[in-house]
Amino acid sequence: MTNIVVIVGNVGADPITRATQSGNVTQISVATERRWNTPAGEAKKETEWHKVTCFNGLGTNVGKYVRKGSKVSVQGRLHYTKWTDKDGTERYGVEIIAETVDFLTKAPGAADIGQEG
Repeated sequence: MTNIVVIVGNVGADPITRATQSGNVTQISVATERRWNTPAGEAKKETEWHKVTCFNGLGTNVGKYVRKGSKVSVQGRLHYTKWTDKDGTERYGVEIIAETVDFLTKAPGAADIGQEG
């Protein structure tokens, strides 16, 4: 059995990193687009947002080098969660647990890495 997902898209906001007892956890939101033409020839576009969670060293690097507007390639696995909210309603969520994140572009306005400013 295999659970592998690969997405390439743009980061919608600066990463959020928090420390836990077992290490760093960083979350980013990545937008992907799907384009198609209707039977009438009208161009359509749909944007989907993906919650991506990165742990430990990967999370540290994503938190340090990724910013809103960065283009990234993420490979990981889908993780589904289920919980009951305060009103007793069952809720469901899905996220990508990242195994690798490749930085495809420098974020707009980001300082050059390794240069003194």
